[in-house]
Amino acid sequence: MKPRDIAELLALAALWGGSFLFMRMGAAEFGAFALAGLRVGGAALALLPVILLRGEWPALRRHWGPIFLVGITNSALPFLAFSYAALTLPAGLSSILNAATPLFGALIAWLWLGDRLNRWRSAGLVVGFVGVVGLILAKSAPQAGGGSPALLASLACVGAAVCYGFSASFAKRFLHGVPPFAVAGGSQLSAALALAVPTLLSWPATPPSAQSWWAVALLALLSTAVAYVLFFDLLKQIGPANA
Repeated sequence: MKPRDIAELLALAALWGGSFLFMRMGAAEFGAFALAGLRVGGAALALLPVILLRGEWPALRRHWGPIFLVGITNSALPFLAFSYAALTLPAGLSSILNAATPLFGALIAWLWLGDRLNRWRSAGLVVGFVGVVGLILAKSAPQAGGGSPALLASLACVGAAVCYGFSASFAKRFLHGVPPFAVAGGSQLSAALALAVPTLLSWPATPPSAQSWWAVALLALLSTAVAYVLFFDLLKQIGPANA
């Protein structure tokens, strides 16, 4: 990887790592659907003007079908799953379970795209999956203060990681060469449309606090809009398994 790729990867790790804190801050007052809907809606509003200014709207229209599917599998479903998990799990635990994303990403890229898995990568996958399973079992045990809610929340995080892993390979295969801003903005718009009705139906009866609104704003602008531009650029430069 080039120094630019490494810098983007570190920035993306920081932005996505912060997202779990922001979700934890806003989930209790907004609920899972409203939090996820506001996240993608705010990101779409931030990115669409940039797409228009850069003249990338025709690219978004030409590839609308694949971009829409990426919006569902890479934003709507995983954001909803992590927002649900934030109602139960600490931010740190959700972020650790999110580390299953590169495991599923590498596995799916190997099965689907033929990306090479050498001995060290294969060993890393085995160790990683054993660690994720062990963590879920340990944290959901009744004696550890877990139980069914913690188990369901943990499985939601793993399901989100599967979605992320699939969408990375899907984007690499069907959206290769499409400008990152078009993919990022189009996918957030697609996710916002998919979550619009559930967001309205589940809107909180009690107005959320200013702190929760700030958390949602940072979640949408930094941890989603900026982060996904970096993510799709990395997919374009180094491929899904390395990303």
